[in-house]
Amino acid sequence: MKHKEIKRLVFAALCLALCWVLPFFTGNNRALSSMLSLMHIPALLCGFVCGWPYGLAVGLLGPLTRHLMFQMPPLTTAISMAAELGIYGLCTGLFYRLLPKKIPFLYVNLVISILAGRIAGGLAKFAIAGVQHTSLTFGEVFTAMMVTTLPGTAIQLVLIPLIVIALKKANLFCND
Repeated sequence: MKHKEIKRLVFAALCLALCWVLPFFTGNNRALSSMLSLMHIPALLCGFVCGWPYGLAVGLLGPLTRHLMFQMPPLTTAISMAAELGIYGLCTGLFYRLLPKKIPFLYVNLVISILAGRIAGGLAKFAIAGVQHTSLTFGEVFTAMMVTTLPGTAIQLVLIPLIVIALKKANLFCND
């Protein structure tokens, strides 16, 4: 196995572990967790650093395996989060490869990826509501996916580019 592949596997495993651990910083408080979206950070990072296959895998597995281990988040939330975080990892990995490697494009990538992930998560919420035969309005989903999460989005827009730049300088990047 190549050195670069080992780095990818190790970093992806670290990101998956962070998906399990970071929500404990909010005390598993659902409202605070939704607002800060700490589990989203490793999924976004994994896509940037390791590429879309690893980002997609970490994004899908993070919420689902956390649900299996800790029964948090609840299963329906874990499923919609898996769709959202999976798209985060997929998009950040793909767009990092396609866009120029300049700092402004990190932000372009991040904003597009966050929007795509939120849309996927919202569509998953509608699908789950349909299967459960419950009603869900566009306003409820929009508020949950876009408004409530604004503090977390701000944190992501500040932290992710800084971490990506630091990892590139430390030669720990595997998606080049």
